[in-house]
Amino acid sequence: MDGLLTNTQYLPVLPELFLALSTLGLLVVGVFRGHESITIITRLSIGILFLTLLGLMAQNNITMVIMDGAFRTDGFIQYVKVLMLFSGILVLLISREYRTDSAFFEQPILMLFSVLGMMMMVSANNLLTLYMGMELQSLPLYVLAASDRRSRLSSEAGLKYFVLGALSSGLLLYGCSLIYGFTGTTNFAVIAQHYSIFTETADIPLALVLGVVLVLVGLCFKISAVPFHMWTPDVYEGAPTPVTAFFAAVPKVAGLALLIRFVVQPLGDLQEVWRQIVILVSVLSMVVGAFAALRQYNIKRLLAYSSIGHVGYALIAVASGDRHGIQAALIYITIYALVSVGAFGCVLLMRRRNEHVEAIEDLAGAGRSHPVYALVLSIFMLSMAGIPPLAGFFGKLVVFKTAVASGLFWLAIVGVLSSVVGAYYYLRIVKVMYFDQSDTVAISEDMRLGTRFVLFVSTLFNLLFFFMPTPLFEAAEYAARALFL
Repeated sequence: MDGLLTNTQYLPVLPELFLALSTLGLLVVGVFRGHESITIITRLSIGILFLTLLGLMAQNNITMVIMDGAFRTDGFIQYVKVLMLFSGILVLLISREYRTDSAFFEQPILMLFSVLGMMMMVSANNLLTLYMGMELQSLPLYVLAASDRRSRLSSEAGLKYFVLGALSSGLLLYGCSLIYGFTGTTNFAVIAQHYSIFTETADIPLALVLGVVLVLVGLCFKISAVPFHMWTPDVYEGAPTPVTAFFAAVPKVAGLALLIRFVVQPLGDLQEVWRQIVILVSVLSMVVGAFAALRQYNIKRLLAYSSIGHVGYALIAVASGDRHGIQAALIYITIYALVSVGAFGCVLLMRRRNEHVEAIEDLAGAGRSHPVYALVLSIFMLSMAGIPPLAGFFGKLVVFKTAVASGLFWLAIVGVLSSVVGAYYYLRIVKVMYFDQSDTVAISEDMRLGTRFVLFVSTLFNLLFFFMPTPLFEAAEYAARALFL
């Protein structure tokens, strides 16, 4: 250990090492203190993520490849990790609002292990570390999805997610084996060299293209892009709401970041191959996400289809394949992550007869009985719909602008039309709160300080982004530039 700490070559992996050892220590604390330790475990988990975040920011945008080419860090990877850790902190802060007997101390610990897997996955620089990081991310998520032991829906969600997740992992692993079989390496940089040679000779083996397609299928499953989205609505509905908030924000960021890295770096010379797949998945995700959400009456299922649509919008920017497109994608997923956590924080506050509720109709009358709550939730819904001058509008604007600049006019048109359809179900929630009559909804009166902080930060971000967009744009531009170095 002393050699590791004194060798500057291994400094990039210290945040992951700290997170892993601290999480194992938390597990020991939870085992000895039992169920009553959930409060202290959650607080310590927030502290661990915060310290990991500080350690990551202290690396000051270094670019380095270590562990015989298996682990990479650069400006793009550090940006994504900071966003993941910050989103994870926000989710843990609102998770304390979930007060049921089904909560147990392992929940925040499993979230930390999943974040560790995401950090390793994003930093992966070869196919083996990519797969190992992805599995370390996924296994805790399977357990979290089924963690509400009193709910049949939760058990069903966990089983469905596990079976389909195992299938997608198998397809991804088979794709990795095909790529390895034709290139003789798992290293991203060497794979890129082989693809460059194949492209120059115009002789790309069909099986090699199949390997690329299978890997992209596995990655699309992780971000719940259509047609690999079938698990998303059931898992979002069945899982406890804090877990759903975690699903909506943190793994989405990690999955999109890994997909971006995979298509830009090892597949950079195969743009015409992967671009067609990304465009197809983007169109399907936007259309299905928009129209399927119209028939939803459960707010968590609605937000599930909403997240599918948002993945489609982000993939518009990825399809451009250039630095400006990656910058737009980073801006979009940053805005989406912060807005979605705030929206799920509002869902966690919903009560009826002292029980958590999720039906959209239960929000009726909230505009009069809880005006501040209704205003905050309305801001989040309007931002997701892309209504100016909220942050969500600028996210979609930069994505569509990038598509037009890349010559993908028709893709931008599909995105705009899908946004128009999607605006209906977001506005329906606002309409229910302000125009429907009911006295059934109640909002937690003893809202925790952490939840107030999350709602305040997310609301302020949405309202002030119009006046101060430059910091996010500059940070995303720097991260995107680092990806192409």
